[in-house]
Amino acid sequence: MSNKTTLALIGIAFLAGGAVAWQMHSRREVSRASAAVTVTAPQPAAMPEEPKDRAAAELSEPARPSPDGARQPVDRKKAAVVADAASPLRTGETWQYSANVSKLSNVANLRLKVAEKRNFLGKSAWHLQAFAHTENPLRMMFALDDQFDSYSDAGTLVSMQYEMHLNEKGQTVDSVQRMSPAVREPAPPNATAARVLPGTRDPLGMMQYLRTVDWTKTPEVRSPVYDGHKLYDVHARLEARGEPVTVPAGNFSTLKIELRVLDNGAEMKDAHFILYLSNTDARLPVLLEAVMPFATARVELVKAE
Repeated sequence: MSNKTTLALIGIAFLAGGAVAWQMHSRREVSRASAAVTVTAPQPAAMPEEPKDRAAAELSEPARPSPDGARQPVDRKKAAVVADAASPLRTGETWQYSANVSKLSNVANLRLKVAEKRNFLGKSAWHLQAFAHTENPLRMMFALDDQFDSYSDAGTLVSMQYEMHLNEKGQTVDSVQRMSPAVREPAPPNATAARVLPGTRDPLGMMQYLRTVDWTKTPEVRSPVYDGHKLYDVHARLEARGEPVTVPAGNFSTLKIELRVLDNGAEMKDAHFILYLSNTDARLPVLLEAVMPFATARVELVKAE
């Protein structure tokens, strides 16, 4: 297996925990340009109506440019389901993971953190973080030290700002993207304005959002997810309840969640993702499996704090 393939799998396993195949294809260079405007890729497939007993905010985007520059109308979309008042998110929560690819064990260590709940742009938001580092012997060939930050609405986990601070093989790239469904909203200094669909989440927000879903009442949820490069449509469906899982952190009874990733309306067939959440009120992310035609990646919980 090539270094590039191995690192791609690590990236997939890591960010697919937020339901996105981030490095399924070759990573594109992130521009450092300040206040540049980007337009997300094609609109995902239509999402089903939210349950009537859930509150949802109505948002709209007047129009967005098509690739040829023409203005295209955009239908109104409901924002994502508001998280339950008894949200399992807690300030300071930290999870440590090891990434294994096929017969290679602990090729990377990963850490997810709910850093704080704070005011962001005048709204209550969760500051979510993720850190990824390669381990030897892979590190001797490919040193990776990446950090991701998400500022997501406290009620819906819809993304407000997504940051990627990448340090790979000694090369650093910093990207700060302010999410905005409003076409004419100016980009802030030292950031990129990412034009997204209402209700769009980033990978970290999507991961935490799945913890807030009451899977006894809602067996399937869908959401547009922007990974910093491209817009996807992610479907998460409950496949089994009480699934036994053993990871370094211990033995767990879990909720088995199948993650389907659609790109421009077509499901990505060359990868299959399964997320296991503990079958408790906390719904801890215990295990993520990414099954490829040529390898299987597992991201296993080592420690929860």
